[in-house]
Amino acid sequence: MEVTGKIRLINPTQQVSASFKKRELVVTTDEQYPQHIMVEFTQDKTDMLDSYRPGEDVKVSINLRGREWVSPQGETRYFNTIQGWRIERAQADAPQQYQQQQPQYQQAPPQYQQQAPQAPQAPAQPFAPAQNFNEQEHDDLPF
Repeated sequence: MEVTGKIRLINPTQQVSASFKKRELVVTTDEQYPQHIMVEFTQDKTDMLDSYRPGEDVKVSINLRGREWVSPQGETRYFNTIQGWRIERAQADAPQQYQQQQPQYQQAPPQYQQQAPQAPQAPAQPFAPAQNFNEQEHDDLPF
């Protein structure tokens, strides 16, 4: 999965234990209702964020992680983590590049060109009403 947006915040690296470190990044998505997504980078991935600054447009590759925790009282709780494993600067001109890469096709020969749809025409003569219609009879139509 990927999250794209503008870097809002990069926290310093936290040494959680002797063998575990993490660093948090907040990306604000560019949508009608922008979302502030916190992505956690761990261990050797924390160094990836060193060359990035708030305000930069990025694309972050993520994994969703979930875990279960049982308290000493026996209560079960669930936690989610968004874990980043790659980050790259977003291409501001990606739509233009995409348009340039589209193949250019020649116009189709006349026999293959579509014509504008024709409006339906009324039948030449209207159907005569049924003379032997009986509402009590069962028909086999599904509707």
